[in-house]
Amino acid sequence: MTVRVRVSTHLYAYTGGRDELEAQGATVAELFDDLERQCPGLRFRVVDEQGALRTHMNLFLDQRFERDLSASLEGVAVVSLLGALSGG
Repeated sequence: MTVRVRVSTHLYAYTGGRDELEAQGATVAELFDDLERQCPGLRFRVVDEQGALRTHMNLFLDQRFERDLSASLEGVAVVSLLGALSGG
């Protein structure tokens, strides 16, 4: 299944400046595999060495917050990857 993937500005260096991509996969993990084929280096910025979503990344499937990379993309139209903000 093909979904739109929106990315935050800190990932633009990996997407060629694009804020939206299209990628395929039945699960979030498969989606990241396809994104890596299209935009080498992107997956490493989002997924850590243990295969988990990095703590500073927020992932939304449509408007539902998700951290499980095995989550299904069934019925999902938009995946959003956002870097967490911090400060004081």
